[in-house]
Amino acid sequence: MHGGLSKDDLNTENLDALDKGLCNLERHIRNIKLFGVNVVVAINKFHSDTQKEFELLKKSCSKSNVYVFECNHWAEGGEGTIDLANHVVEVTSKNESGFVTLYEDKSNLVDKVRKICRKIYSAEDIVFDQKVEKQFKRFQELYGDFPICMAKTQYSFSTDNNLLGAPDNHNIPIRELRLSAGAEFIVVVCGEIMTMPGLPRSPAANQIFVNDEGNIEGLF
Repeated sequence: MHGGLSKDDLNTENLDALDKGLCNLERHIRNIKLFGVNVVVAINKFHSDTQKEFELLKKSCSKSNVYVFECNHWAEGGEGTIDLANHVVEVTSKNESGFVTLYEDKSNLVDKVRKICRKIYSAEDIVFDQKVEKQFKRFQELYGDFPICMAKTQYSFSTDNNLLGAPDNHNIPIRELRLSAGAEFIVVVCGEIMTMPGLPRSPAANQIFVNDEGNIEGLF
């Protein structure tokens, strides 16, 4: 994991590994703040988690002026997140956020992608071949004002699954561009990644509803 601990050892307290891996969380917090919104960190507590680990995490987040909630939804379901939900409602009701986008719609497509990679992934630059360059030019003519959807590994800020933590000064290879004309965005495929298939004719979301008692049904 991001602190160098293997999955088999996650049930054992290791403050050094946790401290080492906190740079990943700090990067996510920084990225969210780029959009001008408030941040709340929720910890899905497991039985093996210790109070020392939570205190270390809370201390780290306090440096970024971010509040941390220790939640019990893994063990208690929705009831374990009531305090978290109340805090989020309180934070949002203050209207203190000033949401901003990372780029302007009218910006050049290449500039949009480069800004995402540099600001969010802390990359040095983007790299692409002539085939992708032609795609950029073709899409720019007709769909230049479309927003960008990045398709890359979720395991790293880079395109290398093994480059954990908060890497910087790396390059993001652009493999291809895909147009989603109906949804009006452009998918930028980075590195070795397989995108999700399309939804079936009747997606599972159609079976999810809130019953008369206010409980969600149809999730499983």
